[in-house]
Amino acid sequence: MITTSRPTFPFTRTTKSRIKEVDFSNIEFGKYISDHMLEADYLNDSWQTPKIVPFGDIPMSPAMLSLHYGQSVFEGMKAFKNKDGDICIFRPQKHSERLNKSLARMCMPEIPEDLFIQSLHAIVETDKDWIPSTEGASLYIRPFVFAFEPRLGVKIADHFKFFILTSPAGAYFSKPTKLKVEKTFVRAAEGGTGFAKCAGNYGGAFYPTQLARQQGFDQVLWTDAKEHKYIDEAGVMNVMFLINGKLITPQLTSALLDGVTRDSILKLAPTLGTTVEERRVSVEEIEEAFKKGTISEAFGTGTAAVVSPIATINIDGKDYNLPTAGPESFQQRVKQKLNNIRLGHEADVYGWNYIIHV
Repeated sequence: MITTSRPTFPFTRTTKSRIKEVDFSNIEFGKYISDHMLEADYLNDSWQTPKIVPFGDIPMSPAMLSLHYGQSVFEGMKAFKNKDGDICIFRPQKHSERLNKSLARMCMPEIPEDLFIQSLHAIVETDKDWIPSTEGASLYIRPFVFAFEPRLGVKIADHFKFFILTSPAGAYFSKPTKLKVEKTFVRAAEGGTGFAKCAGNYGGAFYPTQLARQQGFDQVLWTDAKEHKYIDEAGVMNVMFLINGKLITPQLTSALLDGVTRDSILKLAPTLGTTVEERRVSVEEIEEAFKKGTISEAFGTGTAAVVSPIATINIDGKDYNLPTAGPESFQQRVKQKLNNIRLGHEADVYGWNYIIHV
């Protein structure tokens, strides 16, 4: 558990809060942005002191390098109100580590961990009233960095912007998902940027996902770029399977995102008596498991979705269905344990929670 005092960044308070516009009983993911945002510039080879200002539009040049050449990365994380009424930001160090890996891959300046965590603290405490108190809800946090220099030449920018936005969030998926195994299009190849949370990874996935939705699916289940034989990840989530009582998930490669929720679940699984295997998972293995009845669960994991049950996996045009995940299923038990740690109902033995006393 980590606690600290609020950083003293320059602060301009909004003159008119928009919080009354939010229906906290029915929160659509990403619809509402909180009253303030944190902003910092990278100039002269160093990050300048962040400032907190009212959320709003920013002036920018149409020649801004990120618009033309894609130097843009982001993170997604959450803050919660715990049982004591304090604020818990979940695993900020792990998110800082992943953000810096993404920035390094995109030739962008890394953000020191202390500065990143202080920035999170400052903006979350500023808009603490936007944190929902209903079960399963949270304050979604979106840090992002992009090239701000105006120039048309292909180059690594010298001027970058760092922002943090926050947004009240409910459940990401309202029902179990239907996935289509994708064997034509590619999300990422090894040696590429698949492990980074850069904007282009998501833009490039829109078209095949749109085609899948037109066919009645919610997301695609990506396969490897070389042979389309092995499972990578599921749309906006890492993916896990329970086969013969073992929790099996694709091992990380440079084409897969190192999900923070994925990592958390893999650490918690042994405490629930479940063996973990991180390895290559073939489409053929999943299909055989369905035919033999040895697969009992499949679910996606991610910051937004946390745990998202999978109802159907379509392989080469054939639907394979999974049973409804009840309260005794592994995915629901591990989700509950994760939430208990976040909310303070169970001991945070891993030191995952950053606590802001309010």
